[in-house]
Amino acid sequence: MSLTLYGAQLSPFVRKANLCLLEKALDYQFEVVMPFTPPEWYLQLNPLGRIPALKDGELSLADSSVICQYLEEAYPETVRLYGSDAAQRAQIRWLEKYADYELAPLTTFGVFRNRILKPSTGKPCDEESVQAALQEKLPRHFDYLERQLGQNEYFVGLQLSMADIAIACQLINLEHGGEKIDANRWPALAAHFTRMKALASVTSLMPVEQRMNAKLIEMGKRALQG
Repeated sequence: MSLTLYGAQLSPFVRKANLCLLEKALDYQFEVVMPFTPPEWYLQLNPLGRIPALKDGELSLADSSVICQYLEEAYPETVRLYGSDAAQRAQIRWLEKYADYELAPLTTFGVFRNRILKPSTGKPCDEESVQAALQEKLPRHFDYLERQLGQNEYFVGLQLSMADIAIACQLINLEHGGEKIDANRWPALAAHFTRMKALASVTSLMPVEQRMNAKLIEMGKRALQG
């Protein structure tokens, strides 16, 4: 087996690479690497110490978008996740970037990090920051995504793409942090997220993620008590 993905399951960026591999039905192995204390050998794969990283034979790559775009080009016989023409590819890359750079600071590093990760290490949740993300910052992004989706099943074209996957990966972390999309305010986005969660690739990852999330929540409760 030449493909190995490194990272931690609750990372939305690792999840994105996992889902890309699964949707493409590529045979790979997954090795857990924690982002804050990576082993020294991992820094040879990614000198920044961030996750995910990928090895394909002798080739090492870092960054989820780089990894997914590499898989698209290196394995052309697999399902296409970056569209069928230049216009679609540009739109998909834009929405993938939008999810990683605009949603992630709020859904993952705002809500999930404060509600789940910080308490699990004995640090207090900054609920003011959480509420600012939920009430002041995320709504305009959800408004934009609602408009982009319209009445379509997918964000770009007529089939699943990395745009759908990248956006869903951030919304999963929002949900892990105890929040849901308001289906009355953003019905198309909420329905899209429901469809994404029903994908076989997503459902295959969720049991492990939910167990890990529950464990972190319990660790946070114990830290608060003691």
